[in-house]
Amino acid sequence: MTDPFAVATAHVLQKASHGPMSKVLTLIGRRLAQLPVMILGITFLVFFIMSFSRIDPAITALGEGASVEARQAYREAHGLDDPLPQRYIAFLSGLARLDFGSYSARQLPVYDEVARAFPITLQLTFLGLLFAVACSLALGVLAAIHRGRWPDQLIRLISIASLSTPSFWLAILLIQLLGRKVGVISLLPTAGRLPALTDDPVGWFLRMLLPAVALAVPVIGQLSRVVRTSVVEELDRDYVRTALGAGIPRRVVVGRNVLRNALITPITVLGLRVGYLLGGAVIIEIIFTINGMGMLILNGVTNNEPNLVQGVTLTVAIAFVVINTIVDLLYVLVNPRIRTV
Repeated sequence: MTDPFAVATAHVLQKASHGPMSKVLTLIGRRLAQLPVMILGITFLVFFIMSFSRIDPAITALGEGASVEARQAYREAHGLDDPLPQRYIAFLSGLARLDFGSYSARQLPVYDEVARAFPITLQLTFLGLLFAVACSLALGVLAAIHRGRWPDQLIRLISIASLSTPSFWLAILLIQLLGRKVGVISLLPTAGRLPALTDDPVGWFLRMLLPAVALAVPVIGQLSRVVRTSVVEELDRDYVRTALGAGIPRRVVVGRNVLRNALITPITVLGLRVGYLLGGAVIIEIIFTINGMGMLILNGVTNNEPNLVQGVTLTVAIAFVVINTIVDLLYVLVNPRIRTV
């Protein structure tokens, strides 16, 4: 005789396995499964493009005065004359060991330079991201609450101006305005050594402040308009009118309900802009002479170091894909509607 309790339990478990949480896990699994494929595609694309470089690594390693025989021996020892597929497999094998090759005549490891510079670029990127998110939320919510009135119009002008401002031009302008000395006092440091975040947080913040602002301003222009549109749509919904009619303070409704529901679309846009911030940080670092990935790739191009350029490009590209995947996963978790897909 069948146990009714066992049948009911099995039925509940079967429904749970096909419920919203199962769909969320399925979507997360799909995103994670796509990540290795995208990274493999990036490695092939970077390797294939760099294979067209006319710079001879043997000359870079041995110097211009090396004999033809020495150059040929170097090429044979490092497999530079092997077919492209064979070189690509060797390249992947090196990447699996975190071996990006070497640069300069002293054969210095590229990985050491990337490991030193990449955290600096990430610090600048996420400080700019922090500024962009904080300012966009404040401006977007303020414009939505006062829509159609003068604060909304003023914020619209600010958004258009910031969106049309190139980061590199703003960086130069900030150096000229705030990087100069007034008497014997320097307003903000725009050059010199970057202090370590753990050793001198105040000095690190002051050194990173202007680069982060230059990086964040164009993102603020776009993201604040997206936040404003999303908040306006939420404010027009029935539950907001019901809550306000029940006597709940407006700031409580906006802070607890409206803002949380309105952030779904801005998160998607922010995921696309994180890549812009990461790539823009490389340019901003050169302008402010910060020894991150930007200065590293500039040195690689200037000194004809293809392995250095390849290592920096590959690291930034993979970081871009990984960050966007994380944002996609965050979007899946915060958007209840996507769980029904």
